[in-house]
Amino acid sequence: MDQVSLFGIFISALLINNIILMRFLGLCSFFGVSRQMEVSLGMSMAVIFVMTISSAVTWIFYHVFLLPLNVEFLKISTFILVIASLVQLEELFLKRHIPHLYRSLGIYLPLVTTNCAILAVAFLHVDYNYAFIQTVIYALGVSLGYTVAIMLFTGIRIRLESAPIPEPLKGYPTAFFIAALMSLAFLGFKGLFGL
Repeated sequence: MDQVSLFGIFISALLINNIILMRFLGLCSFFGVSRQMEVSLGMSMAVIFVMTISSAVTWIFYHVFLLPLNVEFLKISTFILVIASLVQLEELFLKRHIPHLYRSLGIYLPLVTTNCAILAVAFLHVDYNYAFIQTVIYALGVSLGYTVAIMLFTGIRIRLESAPIPEPLKGYPTAFFIAALMSLAFLGFKGLFGL
């Protein structure tokens, strides 16, 4: 494993195979909290924390316990338990230390537990047979890709609130159209660095 492969894993996860815009995972929070920049940033930080830590912990559980004991079939239950535990810790922290962010995230914070993007990353690092450091770099790249996508999306949605859009197209119709255009734009990253 060399620096180039780590860089390739990171760039691929961040831009080329963006979890939101190219794999279409994690869309519920993407559309749900992208109306205010502060809330989007808070959700991004929550996803970065949970995705990176849960990927590291699930890698350890999978390679130290599940594989040696030949009980790989328990990975779904184990991975969900790890993710749910981390979200609970994060929810307690935000409720105590950043209550306004906790209130503004609302139902979307507990939904991080069932965010398909976070669970997908836990499965993908197993499928890709990544080493521990590759897993952490991959999870960090995916979560930062989530952040890039949601922050760009939020910025566009905020700008469009003052645009003269016909009433039937306001809200989610326009949001889906923007997401589709962003997805096409991210498609331009295919082939970047030969990845």
